[in-house]
Amino acid sequence: MKRVYNFSAGPAVLPEEVLEQAAREMMSYGDSGMSVMEMSHRSAVYEGILNEAIADLRDLMGISDEYEVMFIQGGASTQFAMIPMNLMGKNGKADFINSGQWSKKAIAQAKAYGDVKVIASSEDKTFSYIPSWDSAEFRSDADYFYICSNNTIYGTRFTELPETGNVPLVADMSSCILSEPCDVNRYGLIFAGAQKNIGPAGVTVVIMRKSLITDSKEENSTVLKGTPIMLQYKTHADNNSMYNTPPTYGIYICGLVFKWLKKNGGLTAMAAVNQEKASILYEYLDESKMFHPTVSGADRSLMNVPFVTGDKDLDAKFVKEASAAGFVNLKGHRSVGGMRASIYNAMPTEGVKALVEFMKNFEAHQ
Repeated sequence: MKRVYNFSAGPAVLPEEVLEQAAREMMSYGDSGMSVMEMSHRSAVYEGILNEAIADLRDLMGISDEYEVMFIQGGASTQFAMIPMNLMGKNGKADFINSGQWSKKAIAQAKAYGDVKVIASSEDKTFSYIPSWDSAEFRSDADYFYICSNNTIYGTRFTELPETGNVPLVADMSSCILSEPCDVNRYGLIFAGAQKNIGPAGVTVVIMRKSLITDSKEENSTVLKGTPIMLQYKTHADNNSMYNTPPTYGIYICGLVFKWLKKNGGLTAMAAVNQEKASILYEYLDESKMFHPTVSGADRSLMNVPFVTGDKDLDAKFVKEASAAGFVNLKGHRSVGGMRASIYNAMPTEGVKALVEFMKNFEAHQ
């Protein structure tokens, strides 16, 4: 059966090369005689898979030895609680920029553990822009400063970072990680659910400055009292992400994606491809008399492109006909409506071009 063009926001499209390699290795990884799915996570073979994945991610993102790389379960949503549990134990304060549903959920979770200050918000216009901020509002005694780098639902992204001084910058990069070069040294902690731009659902990557990882038993620990062992970063750092059975097959697929990225020029090359794909789609949307982008200017995401016709019935007709033609998962999030094309790393340029041609044809026949 011919593969469709999958524009899902997540779980999302994976590179065909990766899927083909995984298929070849399904019955036996190397000469092990078994699938990675069946393999003990304590075996030397699997330990090699895990360590190679970590090394490749470090290479791709230029992650220094000052940072720990962890694969954690529970999805990015668990990080909304895990971050304050591990970082808010000093002053009990955190500053946030509210740029969408996911930062809003992180704010709500952090409020359960301490004093949260929302520095800026774009909720007044359905999060259709990245709000400007006044650095005079930043608290120098905040335990961390939180942003969501790319907003999957609303199609916005941060193109510049707040200067937070000695306050660690924490970023949810679930829908933009590995899409372009990233100066990891600007951050105290980066996390990302894998299912958008890294691999299958079930894995969360955490990149954390080692100096921020403290032992709950220490006198000056930043870990809140009562934080479960499984929700302490030190537990995962000390055990190389294998305190308990990790999502072994998911990590294996992530490792294959890392190798695919390295083979194809790394993040600089990927950024150029992603810019080209986004430009093709945005240029058409800006010219179209039927379809209209919901985000304007520099805040536009390179990964998630929401658009509308202004007519709900026409939107529904387009989604239905597009799906029948092999362009699937284009329905927009209910809070925005319309359509959304998620064009992550693994979406080929020809997929975006084909979508635009379909949209032109659809518009011409209405």
